[in-house]
Amino acid sequence: MTIGERIKSIRKKIGISQVDFADRIGVSKQTLYKYENNIITNIPSDKIEAIASIAHVSPAFIMGWIDSKNFLSIENAFPIELKRSPMSGEISCGKPRCTDEDRKNYVIVGPDIKADFCLRAKDDSMINARIHDGDIVFIRKQDIVENGEIAAVMVNNNDEATLRRIYYYQEKALMILRPENSNYQDLIYTGEELNQVYILGKAIAFQSDVK
Repeated sequence: MTIGERIKSIRKKIGISQVDFADRIGVSKQTLYKYENNIITNIPSDKIEAIASIAHVSPAFIMGWIDSKNFLSIENAFPIELKRSPMSGEISCGKPRCTDEDRKNYVIVGPDIKADFCLRAKDDSMINARIHDGDIVFIRKQDIVENGEIAAVMVNNNDEATLRRIYYYQEKALMILRPENSNYQDLIYTGEELNQVYILGKAIAFQSDVK
């Protein structure tokens, strides 16, 4: 399936007309027609990101680098019930590691924290973002974040997790997962390696114990 065919399929699936869809991504109907019919194939990255945001998919899916599926349907992420934020296990802030499911452990949160789940940070690779080993990080589920935002990410066939700042360059098919500690190295994924990387959600708050 081409990029244009994928855009057209997504638009029809969510039930938006060409006129409305074009207006929402900031192009003319004629330009959208050219996108969908592969007359224009070098689509600007901001338009790819706008299309992905409206369709609730990743830009990598629009470009055909990853398969279509619900990346947020993972075993260790649970919806918030009332004011209890489910503790979904430990998340490595440095080297990716398997997360441990804990269905019985909940953290009490205030109504102002609009999170879907939370994870306990492990190690000190995000320490310059004030996230310490043992802190609780609250995550809002979304598969797209802005460059420089901190996100929970699954890597290596969806069985390991890490917490990093995300930098994504669509035109280069490049994603960098950057720590907040110079003692740790960037994780860099390019081309087909992006198939191994799934953003679970944006880190929106954290909770620290008094030390």
